[in-house]
Amino acid sequence: DFGICYPQSAFDQRTVFWDLNYFKYEFLKPSGIEFNEALLEDDFERLCHNLLQTDTPTFMYRDFQSRNVMIANGKPHFIDYQGGRKGPFYYDLVSFVYQAKAAFPDALRKELIETYKQALLPYYNVSDETFAQQVALFALFRTLQVLGAYGFRGLIEHKAHFITSIPFAINQLKQLLAENNYSQYPYLCQVLENLTARYETAV
Repeated sequence: DFGICYPQSAFDQRTVFWDLNYFKYEFLKPSGIEFNEALLEDDFERLCHNLLQTDTPTFMYRDFQSRNVMIANGKPHFIDYQGGRKGPFYYDLVSFVYQAKAAFPDALRKELIETYKQALLPYYNVSDETFAQQVALFALFRTLQVLGAYGFRGLIEHKAHFITSIPFAINQLKQLLAENNYSQYPYLCQVLENLTARYETAV
């Protein structure tokens, strides 16, 4: 019953923009990167539209990372799912395999993604090309959301754990930009490349 999910019952345009603006206001602006608000918003709108193309009646855990999977008596138990809602199955996959601080080796990440895809096929038939494109898209979106959280907790609230986590997320963002085609979002990519360069210079 998605009606009892709180604070939102579904992953929709509003929640996508909450996360994108979280990144913009809590991380990008405090980082001192100059950008054209209108051009960035144009790419955010395209990104939002493409994220919402996958509409499945599935529960999206939303913060599905290894720290929230606890093993007790040899069985996995899940915690910290209070932000769960109806949403696309890609989001939880990328939340797990693209955890910035986990830094999974590429070979392991690919194995986990393939295992997930094969388990998904009996329930949802998707082409290899579409699957790969959506994984890359959601990985970018999730990384921006994570940077927003790191910005708020680290740059704004000055909590050390989040400050030290930022370079891991920046490295992951740089890798995503290098390995995937995000040409539909040219201005966003330009801004993100400037952002990664700024942190490389700082280091």
